Order: sequence, then C-alpha cells, then structure tokens
Amino acid sequence: MHKLNWDDLRFVLAVAETGSVNAAAKVLGVNHATVLRRIASFEETCGGPVFERDRSGYRLRPNRAPVIEAARLAAQHVQSAETLMQDRAGHSGKTVRLTSTDTFCQTVLAWISPALARRIQPDRLVFLSSNAHLDMARLRADIALRPTISLPDDLTGRHIADMRFAVYRRASATESATWLALTGALERSGPAQWMAREIDPLQITAGADSFCVLTQMVVRGNCNAILPCILGDAAPDLVRVPSAAPDFVVPVWVACHRDLAGSDRLQGVMGAVEKLLQPHLAALAGDLVSE
Repeated sequence: MHKLNWDDLRFVLAVAETGSVNAAAKVLGVNHATVLRRIASFEETCGGPVFERDRSGYRLRPNRAPVIEAARLAAQHVQSAETLMQDRAGHSGKTVRLTSTDTFCQTVLAWISPALARRIQPDRLVFLSSNAHLDMARLRADIALRPTISLPDDLTGRHIADMRFAVYRRASATESATWLALTGALERSGPAQWMAREIDPLQITAGADSFCVLTQMVVRGNCNAILPCILGDAAPDLVRVPSAAPDFVVPVWVACHRDLAGSDRLQGVMGAVEKLLQPHLAALAGDLVSE
C-alpha cells in the first residue's frame, strides 16, 4: 500500500460535505477532473471506495464516517498549525457542529450556549439551525438535537426530553379565527397530519415552515396554530385553546452518526447538552405553573 497523500483528504472532505464533485470543485477552486483524480488517488491508496455514486450525487459509504471525521480533524489541526506559525492568536480546539430546529436554537440552545461553550473548551461550538433533517451521513453536523418519534437507522443517541404541542391563539381572538398551516419540513409532523384530517382547508388562510414564524403570525393575527408549548407559553397575549386538538408529545433526542458513537469527544458534548437541558424540561414539556 502506498503512503497517503494528506492533501487528498481536502478533496475527500469537500466531496463528503457538498455531496457532489462539481460543488467540491467550486469550493476548492479547481476543476472537476482534479477532484475526480484526487478522490481516485485516495481510494487507491487506502484500499477501497469512500463514496457511493448515484443520481443524487456522492453519498458516503456507511462504514466510512470515521474516515471523514478523521479528515475533518486533520484539516482543523493543519489550520491550527498555520495559525501558530503565523503568530496569530489562535484557537487550538476543534469545531463541534450541532444541528437542531430553529425552535431549539432560539430557545433552550440559546439559553445554555454560554455554559455549553465553557464546558467543551477549547473546542468551539457552532449551531446549524435547520427544520429539515441534515444528512448526517455526509457529516454536515457532528451532533443532532431533534424532536422525533424515533431516530433514523444511521443515528444513535438518547431520549433526553419530551416536547409538547398545543393550539394557541390570541386572548382577544374571535370565534371566526382561521388556521395557520404547517408547511415544508413541518408537514411530516404529527400536528400537521392531524390538521390534514380534521381542519377544513377553507379555514386555513396562511402557513409557514417554521414554528418561530408561526408564533409571530399568531401574535399578530386572528388565527389558530399548533405550536411547541415552549414558544406558545412564552409569547405575549397567547393562550392555549383547550380541547382543540389531541395532546401531542414528541420525544427529544441528542444523537450522532452511528459510526461515530465511540468518539469520547462527541459523547462528552452530548452528555453536556443533556445535563444543561435539565432545568428546562418543564418548559419543553409544557408544564404550566399555576399561580
């Protein structure tokens, strides 16, 4: 077996993160053929393919996630070395990318972020806000914090909280209040499916693919919307509409790619997220405090 050309790792990492040779070439500032040549060189040197090729692009093979994690860490170490050699005030840690919904990013994750950043030093924390599930097989994120009934097969993690949903409207709303639809990535949720069965489409006048946006729309309009209680209970002038819908409770998971479950670094961050969320479990569960 030939010696590995470490520079080839840049090309492997770029294809893994972008999902296509053309996108990787654009990021790296090279042509399509150069990327193909570097990927082929890496696979030949290391004794096997890294990617599966299909119509949607380049997908990381299930057993190759540790390869991309190693490539990412190698790239970060190279950047740290360059910083030290140039006598700049550097950051010797690694970047930990946590993906979650905008609801979590704008509530509990924002609340715990200072403490979480301190706990994982010298690593640096980055939040990726997305209501669509990121493709963890391409390692676009290291850790996911997600409300979902169950984890997909390629992820492993722990059920650390429960998230409750309810119907909300303004306290001053009238009986003619219309409904707001859950669109985009939210269409697969339990509340959206209930609305599809129970709410007359003529009663739906608008919608959004974000619970944060829906909350602001309800605050300013004469309408009903199903919202996470952590948003609806905190919004000014909003009240729950009793008996308007079933009691929706969704498990919240902290997870990583199954092939990276043995990473002490990621397990440490996941444990810190779980511990720091403990004071906020009641808010997530929609437990109203009686006055």
